[in-house]
Parts: sequence; structure tokens; C-alpha cells
Amino acid sequence: MDSELAVLAASGATTLVSLMVTDSWTHARELVGRYLTRTGAAPDMFDDLQDARTRLLAADAAARARTAREIGRRYVDRLLRLAEADDGSDEALRDLLSSLLQLSASAADSRGTVDNHISGGVQHGPVVQSGSVAGLTFHVDHVDRADHQ
Repeated sequence: MDSELAVLAASGATTLVSLMVTDSWTHARELVGRYLTRTGAAPDMFDDLQDARTRLLAADAAARARTAREIGRRYVDRLLRLAEADDGSDEALRDLLSSLLQLSASAADSRGTVDNHISGGVQHGPVVQSGSVAGLTFHVDHVDRADHQ
């Protein structure tokens, strides 16, 4: 096994797993899908990518790191096997890694702080503005509007 190839596969798998929990996942999945198609991977590998992402997103905070390591190890092995079986493998894997790293960098750059202000009008409850919200619970006492008029 070529040690450079192993490093490329490990870096590619780690970057892939980190992209699974970002808004850039669709693009990352397309990049990996093209690589898988080019290397003649089994068709179910593409479906497995989505299943792995679903598992990662479904894991609670305590299990997420362990799940990410499991998925990462599995994809290191898979990428390495595909790369070893493919002529010109390190170049194709290097291209994939470069694309994933660029995507990861742009995903990290796009994360920033959002500061929203609401002016005018009356809000009688929580106001949430977000791209995605998960596990959000509001605990509010019910107040009869007739009492406030």
C-alpha cells in the first residue's frame, strides 16, 4: 500500500464526513459520486453515502463524534481500495480531495454571525429566522389576549 495514497484516502474521508453535516453536502455528494462512477465502484456505494449522512445527523451530540469516526474509517478503506484498483488513482483521488477541501473551506467561510432585528408591529410569541432548526422547544405560558386589552 502506498503511504501517500493512504494519506490521501484518510484526508478525503475526513473531509467528506465533515461535509456531511453542512449545507454543502449536495455538492460534495456529487463530487464523490463522479469519483465513484469513474472508478467503477458498486452502485450501492452512492446510496451508502446518503445513509451514512442520515446516521450522522440522527446521532445525538454524545454519539456524533463516535459515529463520524466510524463513517470516516469505513470511507478511508473504501477510497483506498478504489484508488488502488484504479490506474491513475492517486491523481483522481488527489483531484477529489482538492475539490472537497475547497468546498469545505467555502462552507467554513460562509458560516458567520447573523444579527436580526425586528422593528414595528407586535409579536405575541417567539420569532425564529433560520435555514434549519432542529430540536427547538418553546415553553410559554398561555396568556389570554382579553386580559391585556
